[in-house]
Amino acid sequence: MKINLIVIGKLKEEYLRSACGEYIKRLGRYCNLEIHELDECRLSDNPSEKEISAALKKEAAEIRRFAAGMIIPLCIEGRQLSSEQLAAEISSAGVNGFSTVTFIIGSSFGLDDEIKSSGILRLSMSKMTFPHQLARVMLLEQIYRAFQINTNGKYHK
Repeated sequence: MKINLIVIGKLKEEYLRSACGEYIKRLGRYCNLEIHELDECRLSDNPSEKEISAALKKEAAEIRRFAAGMIIPLCIEGRQLSSEQLAAEISSAGVNGFSTVTFIIGSSFGLDDEIKSSGILRLSMSKMTFPHQLARVMLLEQIYRAFQINTNGKYHK
């Protein structure tokens, strides 16, 4: 199975890069993982709704270049799943004819509505607010956990 992770913005902190690196290494045993880091559009200090919308549309055009298979955008209005439910969704991808699952993490302003509506599942990590860059670490950990659940591994208790 191929897992695509499309993210807007680069990881700036070494400790976040290190954490991601650990899960990327672990996931190598279960899937072909590709991470596409796309540039975040630069906005003014106090952007208008029009400026934000234009930036999200520009980012969406770049996202579409890499989005394939079962698309799962992360957004605040998405569904919250347990780890077991996420594992079932990933497992069902193959049964439903998808060899690729693409997760999309937008910028701090989110994702364009077109990207959200292209998803088979809109996913929310929590009702709580987390730093944008931490979401990548959390998602990679949950994808790894999903593969452990699906293979009856010891990681998930």
